[in-house]
Amino acid sequence: MAASLSVAAGGAVGAWLRFAAGRLIGAHPFPYATLTVNVLGSLAMGLLAGWLARNGTGGEQWRLLLGVGVLGGFTTFSAFSLEIALLLERGALGQAALYVGLSLALGVGGLFAGLALARGIA
Repeated sequence: MAASLSVAAGGAVGAWLRFAAGRLIGAHPFPYATLTVNVLGSLAMGLLAGWLARNGTGGEQWRLLLGVGVLGGFTTFSAFSLEIALLLERGALGQAALYVGLSLALGVGGLFAGLALARGIA
């Protein structure tokens, strides 16, 4: 239960931070706010992963609160970036490329499928 509460509390903070970043940066034809959030979230995930790897014990609660919660609410791109980095560090270049390609193709394809379904229902 404590783990779930940590993730939920962190997620609320992260979602609010994402909202605030969008308001601060404002609307533009180019998605600057999303780009900024993705870069900052990835930087923060790298800092967190490096800190947790260095300090080891007692890090699970911080991983759940900050990594899964705050950064998950802020941007899931940070988790995507970490997973790619882990694959590359293990020397799994093919798997990393497959993951990137599938994530982009299936993610964008899923969005268009959802749009088509919603338009067909409406």
